[in-house]
Amino acid sequence: MAGNNGFSVSGYGPERSSMASRVFARDSLVRRLDWPILFAAIALSAIGTALVYSATRNRTELVGDDQYAFLIKHLLNTGIGIALMAGTIWLGHRTLRTAVPILYGISVFLVLLVLTPLGATINGAHAWIVLGGGFSLQPSEFVKITIILGMAMLLAARVDAGDRDHPDHRTVLQALGLAAVPIVIVLLMPDLGSVMVMAMIVLGVLLASGASNRWVFGLLGTGAAGAIAVWQLGVLDDYQIARFAAFANPALDPAGVGYNTNQARIAIGSGGLTGTGLFKGSQTTGQFVPEQQTDFVFTVAGEELGFAGAGLILVLLGVFLWRACRIARETTELYGTIVAAGIIAWFAFQSFENIGMTLGIMPVAGLPLPFVSYGGSSMFAVWVAVGLLQSIKVQRPMSA
Repeated sequence: MAGNNGFSVSGYGPERSSMASRVFARDSLVRRLDWPILFAAIALSAIGTALVYSATRNRTELVGDDQYAFLIKHLLNTGIGIALMAGTIWLGHRTLRTAVPILYGISVFLVLLVLTPLGATINGAHAWIVLGGGFSLQPSEFVKITIILGMAMLLAARVDAGDRDHPDHRTVLQALGLAAVPIVIVLLMPDLGSVMVMAMIVLGVLLASGASNRWVFGLLGTGAAGAIAVWQLGVLDDYQIARFAAFANPALDPAGVGYNTNQARIAIGSGGLTGTGLFKGSQTTGQFVPEQQTDFVFTVAGEELGFAGAGLILVLLGVFLWRACRIARETTELYGTIVAAGIIAWFAFQSFENIGMTLGIMPVAGLPLPFVSYGGSSMFAVWVAVGLLQSIKVQRPMSA
């Protein structure tokens, strides 16, 4: 009996089948899930839980008298994220395709709210809406998803319908305009890290869509010109300019703007091959690395789990991206390929930037490490992305 999500369980009459046989039938949902991706995401979240607890348990200014405060919130965020993944799989990426205009409108409205008095500054970034009760929302995390879905909907519409074999120039221009609106709003916050990720998403989506290379090179040129304009027009805050200056010259202000990256390198370097042991890192216990549960969570892994533990995180991220690439390559519809490619570009760049800034090879941009860093909005968004990838996988027609 076919369901509205494109997968079915057939050949098992009520009198002959058990629940187990239906669940594990060859064409069942459970069997068609991409388990390596799911395993990698769960393993990264489990590692992140231990690292977040290690980074926060002694920080009384954050947790007060409850050393488990961040641990409980992180587990709650992960649980909600997994539930969102399940809901996304149940709805299906094709159903969400029809809801893109509504989702896009909501995401733009939320990022606009950040620019009103309802917006709040947390950790130097004016990118949040405080909900109360210790919870806050970062709308730019969800904009990443709506940009992917919106551009995919436009770029794939005529191709999947069989009218064309690649998007025409007008369609590409419409897709870029759709992405430009929230990107400009996020830039005005300014949240430069999120803008960088969104720019990479747009580039990945265009490459996957089969659009003319002129658009790709034009986008790269426009991005370079835009970066120069942003720098010259004073859109960036002073602390963001200082971060780039410290990246260009690490010795510029080691006790000031360069402090974070210097301490991060010390923490990672002190871990050696196997680390100092979980909860035993002197840099982490001594609270020398700021924002260690969010932006600099990788330093906890480097110090306490050593090269082996940090390498495991890289391997799990690599497995995730490898399987996502396989899903993008094997799907039979351009829409699914574009959605998967946008997620790949998002996760690959954000992971590289987060880990790179802790090693001093990338400027500090305030981006979380997917699945590992503490943060509700980011955790919800990455698990929805997992749900989209799984939906593309399970809704692909079965081979004979």
